[in-house]
Amino acid sequence: MAISTQAYKALERIVGAKYISEDPVIMQGYKSGPGGYEAGLGYERVMTVLPAAVILPKDTDEVQRIVKICSRYNIPYVPYATGFYGPKTHCHVDDELIIDMKRMQHFEWDEKHMYADIGPGIVYSSLQQEAFNKGCYGVIGGGGAGSSCAIEAHNAGADVMIVTKLRIGDANTMMAEGGIQAADKENDSPVQHYLDCFGGGHFAAKPELVKRLVMEAPDAIKWLNDLGVEFDKAEDGTMVTTHGGGTSRKRMHAAKDYSGSEIMRTIRDEVLNLKIPVVEFTSAVELLKDEKGQVAGAVLLNMETGDYSVARAKTVVIATGGAGRMHYQGFPTSNHYGATADGLVLGYRAGASLLYQDSIQYHPTGAIYPSQIMGALVTEKVRSVGAQLVNANGEAYIHPLETRDVNASGVIRECEEGRGVEVPGGLKGVWLDTPMIEILGGEGTIEKRIPAMFRMYMNYGIDMRKVPIVIYPTLHYQNGGLEINGDGFTKEIPNLLVAGEAAGGIHGRNRLMGNSLLDVIVFGRNAGKKAAAKCKNVELGEMNLDHIYKYAEELDKAGVHTDKVSPLLLPKYARHEQR
Repeated sequence: MAISTQAYKALERIVGAKYISEDPVIMQGYKSGPGGYEAGLGYERVMTVLPAAVILPKDTDEVQRIVKICSRYNIPYVPYATGFYGPKTHCHVDDELIIDMKRMQHFEWDEKHMYADIGPGIVYSSLQQEAFNKGCYGVIGGGGAGSSCAIEAHNAGADVMIVTKLRIGDANTMMAEGGIQAADKENDSPVQHYLDCFGGGHFAAKPELVKRLVMEAPDAIKWLNDLGVEFDKAEDGTMVTTHGGGTSRKRMHAAKDYSGSEIMRTIRDEVLNLKIPVVEFTSAVELLKDEKGQVAGAVLLNMETGDYSVARAKTVVIATGGAGRMHYQGFPTSNHYGATADGLVLGYRAGASLLYQDSIQYHPTGAIYPSQIMGALVTEKVRSVGAQLVNANGEAYIHPLETRDVNASGVIRECEEGRGVEVPGGLKGVWLDTPMIEILGGEGTIEKRIPAMFRMYMNYGIDMRKVPIVIYPTLHYQNGGLEINGDGFTKEIPNLLVAGEAAGGIHGRNRLMGNSLLDVIVFGRNAGKKAAAKCKNVELGEMNLDHIYKYAEELDKAGVHTDKVSPLLLPKYARHEQR
């Protein structure tokens, strides 16, 4: 039975008629679908039992009085809040009362100890705003680099907050498959790793960045292993390592072909376990500077509400990832939905230099058939465990572990010169002879070593153990980006750091397999440590957007006139968005 009239009136006297309702339409409003952290972890947030009524107390005193009434009249009740560091709670039995605490927005900031006492109605955006106003250290981006950065900054005692335009973990890191390089075996050394990287990048990388990458690689693996990453290991516990394209030693550490997903899962969990504030579905749309030219924070856009806020920060790290969703030259991409080079726009517009922004990596093996997965990455690990590239004439025309740029151009050449394999729809690619894997490695190798690839193709009835697959290059990696020094700082803007794929100069003009996951961990961790140390000595002046006016003047002088809004935060795929 519903809540009795007598009980309803008693509840109404506590909060007033405005803040209690049993209207069926309002009750339907408390039914919601998957979302938040729950969606990211695979749980659903769907209310199957609607409440009998909802009540909105303003403080803990009213909550206590409501609970007493519920006890007196035997009314089942359930609290309902924002989901801040935990899910919303929903009705599980009939005739239940929802105690919605969104009005309880108590907020008290302890500046001495740098913590906040908040009510259950507080949402991320308000906490984020206040935290930044108190001079916290900000990370823009919630992928591998941003999360690693935040962990190390937190452990160094900094007040840190992650701002990400999607959810934490929605990043290219999650989609990386093949593995992560590190010279930690007896037959290898960081020097050998350096030579492979420098040569593979066409000798264009900044030596100080390559040095840091390879020297800190073994510790990065240990750090990840200690956090709980489930790397492939032999029975004696030693790491299983394989070759990658352009490598002279077997130094590829992997978690089957879920390497990026496993690494991101682990460091995301660490961020949440450390209770580092994460502001999701919020984009940085402009950097802020002070009168001394220091970075002083950012202008943030709530992607759900369209509201803007100003965030103050003593140090800022751009860790916004790649650019695949820009679809350079019309290529499909293996990148996640939010990879739109927005961090590069923010940094460049504020005065930071770009390096090798003309250099984009096209991964040689992207899926081209079936069309439902066109552009999806077919990890280089498929070739490292034995698959061969074969043209329509049945010729293995190139070594499968040449560097990515060489193999990608080779695939394009074979197709352009008439030796490509045509698939339904008229597109052309080349064969990737996957049955060769089990000829070389024995039955079961594919399911054991590359299970994600096996399942992806089996979803479409293609058994890669028995038949080859067809591939063509896919837009994969942003080699260039914002120029940084060995400590991750931009040279033009004090206190602004860059980490991960948004940074340029680490890989030169071509990146080797396994160095992207290494890059986000090494330079993400480094940025966290350096930013945490730096922010202790920063004194900010008044925030301004003067650099925007200067940038507009430069565009006008150059004769560049456009009605395009930048940065592009998400790709525009709908027809009405493309007009």
